[in-house]
Amino acid sequence: MELQELIEQFAVEGKVLKVGEYGNGHINRTYLAELEENGKTVKYIFQQINTDIFKNVDQLMENITGVTTYLREKILKRGGDPDREALKVIPTREGASYLREREGCYRMFRFITDAVSLEAVERPEDFYESAVAFGNFQSLLADYPAKNLHETIPDFHNTPKRFEAFEQAVREDICGRASFAQPEIAFLMERREEMAALTGRLLRGELPLRVTHNDTKLNNIMMDTKTKKGICIIDLDTVMPGLSLYDFGDAIRFGANTAAEDETDLTKVSLDLGLYERYVKGYLEGCQGSLTPLELSLLPMGAKMMTLECGMRFLTDYLVGDTYFRIHREHHNLDRCRTQLALVADMERKWDQMEAVIRG
Repeated sequence: MELQELIEQFAVEGKVLKVGEYGNGHINRTYLAELEENGKTVKYIFQQINTDIFKNVDQLMENITGVTTYLREKILKRGGDPDREALKVIPTREGASYLREREGCYRMFRFITDAVSLEAVERPEDFYESAVAFGNFQSLLADYPAKNLHETIPDFHNTPKRFEAFEQAVREDICGRASFAQPEIAFLMERREEMAALTGRLLRGELPLRVTHNDTKLNNIMMDTKTKKGICIIDLDTVMPGLSLYDFGDAIRFGANTAAEDETDLTKVSLDLGLYERYVKGYLEGCQGSLTPLELSLLPMGAKMMTLECGMRFLTDYLVGDTYFRIHREHHNLDRCRTQLALVADMERKWDQMEAVIRG
C-alpha cells in the first residue's frame, strides 16, 4: 500500500500534498507528511514502527497514549500549549492508536512547529535546557501511576540481571575474546556488590517507581527555535516504569563525557564537572521538588550505575559476538566498553565533587 493511502486511513482532514523521509532515527522509519487542511499546510510525523524491537505494539502504544494524554491534560491545566509541549497521537479513522497492515504497523503524530532537535550540544546552555526539559517531564508525570505502564523492553535497567548475562558470557567465552578484555572483566567483577545499588533500593521500597523515558539524549527534545528552550520530549517508545535516577544518569553518561562514546584514546575520557553541575541545576529546576531526599542523594550513583551498566552491555555483546550493537570496526564494542569504564573510573575519582554539587 502506498504511503498516501496509509496516511488517509488516519483521522486527518484534507489532501496529502507530499511525504518524505525525515530525521536520522535508527529504530523506526520516519516520514514528514504535509497535508492541505482548510487552505493551510499542516505537518504530521508518520512512522512505521520497528516490530523487530517492539514486538507488542498494543502495549507500546498503550504506554504512549496514556502518557501523552496525561501530559496534555496537565499542561492545559497549568496554562500551557499542549500542541507545542506534548506529542499528540493521531488515531485511525477506526479510533485505534495505530494502523496494522500486512506491510507493518504505522502511527501518526502532530508535527511540532518552530522547533528543532539538536544532535550535539552547540552551547553549554543547550545541555542545561535539556536538563530542565527532562526534569519537567519527570515533574509533570510525578503522580502518574507508573505501575500501570508496560515494560516495552523487559529488564532494560535491571543491572543485576545484566551482570548475570555478563558473567555467563565470560564463562562461556564462545568467541574466544575474553583474553582481549581481562582488565575490563576484572574492573566489572570488582564492582559486583554495587550492581544492585539502585534496583535493590527499589525492591525494598526505598525509592519510588517513576515514569522513565530511558533515552534522555539531547536529540529527544524539541527546542524552540526562538527561545532555544526545550519545549517537548519526544521518542516515547522506551517510556516504562523505573527510577528517576536512570534518566538522570544516562543523560550524564552521554552528555557530560569529554570524549566520544567509542573514543580509543582513553586519556580524552573524563567527566566534565562543569557540564555535570549545569545539568544538575537544570534537572532539579525542572523537577520542581518532586524528587525525594534519597533520590537527590543518589543522583551521582545514578550517573555511575548507568555508565557502568552501559559499559557492561558493550562488553557482553563483544564477548558473544556483537549480536546487539551495530559495529563499524573490529573490537568496536570493546572500545565502547573501555570508554564507559574509563568514565566510571573518573567519576570515582571525582566522587566527592559530584556529591558536593548535589548538596549545593
